[in-house]
Amino acid sequence: MWDGEKMAAAVVQMSCLYRGMLAVRATGIRPLIPGLVPSQFRAFSMKKEPELEENPYYSKYEEKIRKLRSSKPQEYKARLEKRSEVKTEPLGQSRQAEFVKYMEKELNNRGKAEAGGFTKDKTLGSILNLDLVQEKSGSEIAELWMQYFSKKDTISAVIPGSTFDIIFHRAKSCPTFLYALPQKEGYEFFVGQWAGHELHFTSLINAQTMGENAPSQLILYHYTDLKKDKGIVLMTAEMDSKFVTVHQAQCLANQVQLFYGSQRLETFRLVETFNHQPAEFKHMSVIAELEQSGVGPAVTTK
Repeated sequence: MWDGEKMAAAVVQMSCLYRGMLAVRATGIRPLIPGLVPSQFRAFSMKKEPELEENPYYSKYEEKIRKLRSSKPQEYKARLEKRSEVKTEPLGQSRQAEFVKYMEKELNNRGKAEAGGFTKDKTLGSILNLDLVQEKSGSEIAELWMQYFSKKDTISAVIPGSTFDIIFHRAKSCPTFLYALPQKEGYEFFVGQWAGHELHFTSLINAQTMGENAPSQLILYHYTDLKKDKGIVLMTAEMDSKFVTVHQAQCLANQVQLFYGSQRLETFRLVETFNHQPAEFKHMSVIAELEQSGVGPAVTTK
């Protein structure tokens, strides 16, 4: 079993590599394990860290970084030291394999406990009266589902059962992937991790600074209750609106469909490579696939 320092090194390694290789695009990196930031911490002066502040999304997470430095100064120092160490390693060589194993282990240990305002044990029955829809067709239920969530500040979808079977089958063997969220300048990276029928997202910079305490910022819930009888899987989401907008959540959900549900084997091969051959994984291939599919903007250079 490997410790928190290795996890920190793996995550920092990823973030350093991705930012460095995308420097011409003025990119940033943004977060997977739901957890709690300590509510009590000692007050220390906040030392400037130029390496962290270079990240264009630093200000967005400055408060969390400050709390980590105040409550766990030794851990904070160790992570910065790891950051310096991994920068000396060759580009394209990272520790995603260790990172993936750690994320899987932590999610299993976490069970159903949630933090950050997300609903615990969220069920379809808490949203939809299953008895009342038994006599309706799948298309009628789909229409009701989409109408209901069109008035909410979240996203929703109705996925054909056969399509979800493909997505979920692939998720079992490849539970983690790196997603690139288009921003005004470049891309911000998120890690997505499957936990049963839930898909948790958190930004890389969040994971980099908080490690195993990094909270989920977006969770996609997939309900399979009606798949057998109605042929549909219902999806909705919860998000931390301070960090993820509805539009951004939709973009990430679209990417799940793209990378896990595509009939184009070359697309899913990126997911397989990330999970099983991390040394060969090229993050630019993710961006290229997004831009080819129309999900991301075209490449521009300055």
